[in-house]
Amino acid sequence: MDLSGMNRKQIGALGERVATEYLHRHGFLIIDKNVTRKIGEIDIIARKEKVLHFVEVKSILCNKFPGEKEINDEYDPSANLHEKKIQKVTRTAQWYIAEHDIEDEWQIDGVLVWLRRIDGKALVRYLPQIV
Repeated sequence: MDLSGMNRKQIGALGERVATEYLHRHGFLIIDKNVTRKIGEIDIIARKEKVLHFVEVKSILCNKFPGEKEINDEYDPSANLHEKKIQKVTRTAQWYIAEHDIEDEWQIDGVLVWLRRIDGKALVRYLPQIV
């Protein structure tokens, strides 16, 4: 599947679906997705064992995956996991915890998704505890 015609919103949505599937395959129970409040948004809320994970997903459409020869893509999706973004996710997570009376352990994680333009294949990198 050629992804060349996708816009940023579509790339982001596809990246979130890929991240959700990745987490599910790695033993996470998906609790909620795209939780939005005035203070921010959480892409994925998942549970693994007794820990609640608030996950921020960053996706990019690329020609080659990192590590492949002749990488022409200059952008790294982790560049958007900057301090301000992480603070917004953290504040939204704190709101969610308070609203749902959660006393479990929790953490903020990241998932980076590279979507290869020519065939639609994905490379996923999970970043636990980015705070």
